[in-house]
Amino acid sequence: MVGSPPKSPSTTPTTVGFISLGCPKNLADSEVALGLTAQAGFTLTREPEEADLLVVNTCGFLESARQESVDTILEMAGYKERGRCRGLVVTGCLGQRYGVELLEALPEVDVVLGSADYQRLPEVLRGLVAGRQGREATVGVPDHLYTADLPRLSLTAPHMAYLKIGEGCDNACTFCSIPLMRGGFVSRPIADLLREAEAMAARGVQEVVLISQDTTAYGCDRGSDGEDLAALLRALDRQGAIPWIRLLYAYPGSVNDDLIDALATCERVVPYLDMPLQHISDEVLRRMNRRGKSQAIRATLAALRRAVPEMALRTTFILGFPGETESHFKELCEFVAEVGFDWLGGFPYSEEEGTAAVGFAGAVAAELAQERLDRLMALQRQISRQRLQDRVGRRERVLIDGLSRETDLLLAGRTARMAPEIDGVVYINDGVDDAAPPIGRFVEVEITEAHDYDLVGRVVGGEEDA
Repeated sequence: MVGSPPKSPSTTPTTVGFISLGCPKNLADSEVALGLTAQAGFTLTREPEEADLLVVNTCGFLESARQESVDTILEMAGYKERGRCRGLVVTGCLGQRYGVELLEALPEVDVVLGSADYQRLPEVLRGLVAGRQGREATVGVPDHLYTADLPRLSLTAPHMAYLKIGEGCDNACTFCSIPLMRGGFVSRPIADLLREAEAMAARGVQEVVLISQDTTAYGCDRGSDGEDLAALLRALDRQGAIPWIRLLYAYPGSVNDDLIDALATCERVVPYLDMPLQHISDEVLRRMNRRGKSQAIRATLAALRRAVPEMALRTTFILGFPGETESHFKELCEFVAEVGFDWLGGFPYSEEEGTAAVGFAGAVAAELAQERLDRLMALQRQISRQRLQDRVGRRERVLIDGLSRETDLLLAGRTARMAPEIDGVVYINDGVDDAAPPIGRFVEVEITEAHDYDLVGRVVGGEEDA
């Protein structure tokens, strides 16, 4: 999962295996943890059976993610019996939320570190090697971020990177456990982010994706110093180091005119916005404690498309939130058809321990919530196909990611309207030099076919044309 870090200075190098679960924000933490581990002299491996020590960076956002985390921990614990592993460390959101309980429930685990404590990892690993590290759970207050000075080992393709601009969340949505695991919002200074972006560009990054639990909250903790998200986008654009700058996880109530202007005028900011709306019914939004009503959301979307006609919009909805009626669901479907989102995801509501929505009246059966999600996604499949069909015949600038996951006979890339990992791709079936495929480079592609979520095209020009 990693590159080639420095070898351990000891006569018997200790090998560490690292498993990262969950969202891109967790992945960014994993990259720093790996960088610190390599800097401390440990050897890293992709193969858990080769590891002397194993680390699992967990996700705890939803029940399905928690179950995946526990299953992975138990799978890695098996290498203590049948492999060479002699120490197992758990970190991340699950560790932050259930530190001592996790240690007590899983005797196979040696150390639990919270999401704020992964920077202690080298110290803990050294203690395990030396035999002086007892079983412990350390769960600190998640009120700080890493800086550009800390080492990172990339877990993404070499030509793209996630830039974590903030941590935590102040929105207090009744369904969400993130503040319980990540604390209140805190953001990094623009100068520090520019330094990290410069370092990314120096190693060949062509696309940087800005992430945090709520990117539009950027700067809200910094008083009146003028550092907000619009200012950050303009600063990255002026820096000119990275061709594509992408924005994920916007909160609709915080998308103001200045941010829309920055999205419209910054040349390197791609015409794309991910803005999880969660619902459109005013009644459901009120129960979710979401700022802004249906009318304001519609006005924001209309303003975005007026300012950036090519804007690709992604959103996410929760189905089956307590009190959601068939009428509310019908309203949501009508809204989705009206707006025509380019990309849409959803998940059935699950009750999260410690959140305000626990015990809300009007519970929706899990089977009905899943049925509504299936119906919504069937509608979105039709919308997506039509919006992609509108791209056929156009020439698009495409960043080539690598070989297709479907077949190594095709390359896969993305237009500016496609985010890595979560959206569709452009399959390249013609016009490529097989001896020197342009992986990590921009090419001009003529779109020839559209499917439900993906495009097909042929290369018609090189980087200078794109």
